[in-house]
Amino acid sequence: MKKISILGSTGSIGTQTLDVVSTHRDQFQVEGLAAGTNAELLIRQVHEFKPKKVSIATKELAEQIKPHLPSTTQVFYGDAGLVEVAAGTDAEMVVTAVMGSVGLQSTLAAIEAGKHIGLANKETLVTAGHLVTSLALEKGVNLFPIDSEHSAIFQCMNGERRSDVAGITITASGGSFRDLSREQLKDVTVEDALKHPNWSMGSKITIDSATMVNKGLEVIEAHWLFNLPYDQINVILHPESIVHSFVEFCDSSIIAQLGNPDMRVPIQYALTYPERWTSPTRSLSLSEVGNLHFKEMDYVRFPCLRLAFECGRMGGTATTAFNAANEIAVARFLQREISFLHIEEIIEKVLEQHNNISIPDLGSIEECDRRSRDLALRI
Repeated sequence: MKKISILGSTGSIGTQTLDVVSTHRDQFQVEGLAAGTNAELLIRQVHEFKPKKVSIATKELAEQIKPHLPSTTQVFYGDAGLVEVAAGTDAEMVVTAVMGSVGLQSTLAAIEAGKHIGLANKETLVTAGHLVTSLALEKGVNLFPIDSEHSAIFQCMNGERRSDVAGITITASGGSFRDLSREQLKDVTVEDALKHPNWSMGSKITIDSATMVNKGLEVIEAHWLFNLPYDQINVILHPESIVHSFVEFCDSSIIAQLGNPDMRVPIQYALTYPERWTSPTRSLSLSEVGNLHFKEMDYVRFPCLRLAFECGRMGGTATTAFNAANEIAVARFLQREISFLHIEEIIEKVLEQHNNISIPDLGSIEECDRRSRDLALRI
């Protein structure tokens, strides 16, 4: 029986992870759960999966849920609670599914404790890729990708020599506004942006998909996961989200991973690797799909993706600043403080004022993150 903990258990990836666990109940033991502010759902999860430790965002919420939990479940809160659930249980693997750079400290703590990582929190590698990957190597810890695109690349590379890889291509649905011109984007609403045509995801990642920031974060994450230079990473528009990504080898052969858009597939593969288990997901019928479409990426139409590549090539704290500015800009858009197009303007202005540190330590990364957020709030 594999023991796991889940950071972000009440979010989209967290709930789907628990759905996979439910399908194979005799194969998994949930040791810990960490949530944000959804106290009601966390209480239900605790009663169903009986973890030894749980964490929630604040002390007040911790006190609120404690009377409703079994006496055998320890309750923690805040950043310290995240670290406790990540590193302080008997879990062999920690699924990091919290949103944003808040997942960095807990992920590092889990790696330090020798736990394998099911990585759904791409911001961890975006903000501190060199620290995370070097610590994982030192501790002998595996980073198993949960993003559908990175899982696809991981699967395509199985059994292949990395030296034979000519390049990888990450597919992008194009998000909620893929068929709109720049002019049409001026008046789009929050409600419009949250209507993703293919995937069911949380609000922040759905907005990131529409701006193509999400794909930019995936490019930076792929650089660290697969140790590839940015010149070997490509992005292509694929509206159907059937081909999740593909790898080209030096002999011009291409291996792709296909499937219906369902996150339970990459989640389960990360949890069960190197084995494949039966899945509750629907099989793909290419005859039903009929046609698959691909289109070269337009970096003028999607400037945030261009900025991500530029920050990735620059390295250092540039990617930290990119991520921090975006998190604040998206939050402001969701709160209806700014328009959709202002998201990219805020990111660009923060980057214009950024002083890059090429090989930052954790303190420098945290300071860059704080400064970039403060600036993004003022713009």
